[in-house]
Amino acid sequence: MNKRILLTLPAVAALLLGLTACNKPADPAAKAGGDASAKPGKKQKIAFVSNGVASFWTIAAAGVKTAGEKLGVDAQTLMPVEGIGDQKRMIEDLLTKGVDGIAVSPIDPANQTDLLNTAAKRAKLITHDSDAPNADRLVYIGMDNYKAGRLCGDLVREAMPKGGTVMIFIGRMEQDNAKRRRQGTIDAILGRPENPNNFDPADKVLEGGGFKILGTLTDQFDQAKGKANAEDTLAKYPDIGGMVGLFAYNPPLMLEALQQAGKLGKVKVIAFDEADATLAGIQKGTVHGTVVQNPYMYGYKSVEVLNEILKGNAAVVPASKFIDIPARQIRKDNVDEFWTDLKVKVGGK
Repeated sequence: MNKRILLTLPAVAALLLGLTACNKPADPAAKAGGDASAKPGKKQKIAFVSNGVASFWTIAAAGVKTAGEKLGVDAQTLMPVEGIGDQKRMIEDLLTKGVDGIAVSPIDPANQTDLLNTAAKRAKLITHDSDAPNADRLVYIGMDNYKAGRLCGDLVREAMPKGGTVMIFIGRMEQDNAKRRRQGTIDAILGRPENPNNFDPADKVLEGGGFKILGTLTDQFDQAKGKANAEDTLAKYPDIGGMVGLFAYNPPLMLEALQQAGKLGKVKVIAFDEADATLAGIQKGTVHGTVVQNPYMYGYKSVEVLNEILKGNAAVVPASKFIDIPARQIRKDNVDEFWTDLKVKVGGK
């Protein structure tokens, strides 16, 4: 009898160990998104959804394509033309088609929480470029937009050491990244200490550190409106000292307006992102500098991270739920090297 008990103890121990493993809590990253985890022989379907149409997103799409080809996943880029309604339709369509993972730059996160949480229940959901911290996304891939804004504000002070009048141009204010980027820019221009919780109304004239910020003009991704904003500013403030464009397409539109007004090179232009016209302007001296993100890596990293999550590798998500891809400043002394590298990444563009 004793011998029989001794012989079964290993089996009992193994059984108890198995039960313990079965009862171990699932990792949040592995659990989120229903049953969208990788299955043997299945090619994962991953969608990268932007917040609009711009050259910035064309660069990101190149990163998505490269990652998809390298990792063997079906990766596609979707760009909403008509704003938040179009973005909502795209996400719902992706869920209907059974996509496994979605990386999205939410246009209006405060009013898209329900949509994003629904998506998170049916697919692996992450954010890129602009976050939705109150939604059930697994991780945000991008930069600290407030700090990046301060880099832009530093360029303004560098371009205008004696101060002066400035107008800020941006696509929309609803996005989390837009709010933070703009505020960081304002705080740095006015010489304020760092405080990401600051918020200044768009129509308020702000003064400090020798500068007067006349306001912030939005265009809702309507480029005709964006150019009209620049033209109206030049007409209303003929002695304006600087123009700051915070979305990729804003600086090229500002340059067009300045060219037509005969003021190209007379008004300081400070930019954000890496549109061809912006980089060419830096080379020519008509743009003082720009703060660039890394949209190529936003695309590449989004596909890479979603693929790892779908394979069950929850460790790819840091405890902070933030994967930082830092911004940097581009001036005349480093624009050639930067642009050459960018062209290689996007296939000789």
